[in-house]
Amino acid sequence: MRLWPGGELWFNPEIDEGFGLNNTHGVAGFTSATAYKLGFASPYGRVQRLFFRQTIDLGGEPENVDSDFNQFAGTRTTNRLVLTAGRLYVIDTFDTNKYANDPRNDFLDWAAVNSNSSDYAGDAWGSTYGAVAEVYEGPWTLRFGIYDMSATPAGGGSSAPSYGADPNFSQFELVGEIERRYVLWGRPGTIKITGFDIRGRMGNYEDALALSKATGLDASDALAAVRGYQNRPGVSINLAQQVTETVGVFARAGYVDGNAEPWDNTDCDRSGELGISVNGKGWNQPDDTFGLAGMLNSISAAHAAYFNAGGMGIVIGDGKLPVYGLEQIIETYYKYTLTASLDISLDYEFIRNPAYNTQRGPVNVFGARFHFHF
Repeated sequence: MRLWPGGELWFNPEIDEGFGLNNTHGVAGFTSATAYKLGFASPYGRVQRLFFRQTIDLGGEPENVDSDFNQFAGTRTTNRLVLTAGRLYVIDTFDTNKYANDPRNDFLDWAAVNSNSSDYAGDAWGSTYGAVAEVYEGPWTLRFGIYDMSATPAGGGSSAPSYGADPNFSQFELVGEIERRYVLWGRPGTIKITGFDIRGRMGNYEDALALSKATGLDASDALAAVRGYQNRPGVSINLAQQVTETVGVFARAGYVDGNAEPWDNTDCDRSGELGISVNGKGWNQPDDTFGLAGMLNSISAAHAAYFNAGGMGIVIGDGKLPVYGLEQIIETYYKYTLTASLDISLDYEFIRNPAYNTQRGPVNVFGARFHFHF
């Protein structure tokens, strides 16, 4: 709804049914970003987004904006202030990449949608309450946001009206990002550096292992017992570069404090991603896309020791890592566009050392996607 010049209200209700592969457990770079941590065998309704956005023009050249999901067609100036608040996704605004960010249209894997080590706030379905300010000035953009963390790790698998969010906002995430748009050899590119800090009642792995060893307490119970207010900072870098008229490349790398337990995203402390996206114009299919990406995920030594002691994770599940190894993922997809409103995609993922366990896998995952919009 357009409220007034620059003022918008967006509402995204959703009806879902089903479960993620293996109940969304078993691999840190999970196979589909359209799958949630909590599933049901019958349809249920959700409010994934309900937010207000105000855009204030600050001068500069006018630019046209095409109609898109949660975006009105219109005009705006290159220099502007954008304020957003409500129920939304952190990755709607931060760590975005034109080639790998939307599981409806490009890569499916969680580790391709954003930096997998970034512990972005979100309940068991991925959304939360927050507010964001963005300042656009020429080729630069500065963003700052604050978001509510879940009351318990991974949203606690709760379907209560709070949607798993901390009801008092006492556990929260601060996110900042600087973006620089540029032209290299006549082709557009973007670099983004994103930093975040989580403040909440998290457990420390070294403390949990010490308590477990001293008392014989189960590693997961020991982690819960040592939870206390602390910070979990992290940083990531994000690159997107057009190489030719039809070829683009992208990369991400991320790091987060591996001594504190992950809270809302997945069991990952270090991540890397490199990929390519090719438009089908070269074979007379200008609306088709081919994508190929490789992803690496890892955890800290203390994190691995916790799992080897029998600890449980929010996504990878059971522990016991007798022979630790990097989680390695290759994903490729082809999107075939039938009409302006209809496309189908075939997707393949190869996963080596799922959940950092060299005694598991490799795993082959085949997927298909049918997408219609009007």
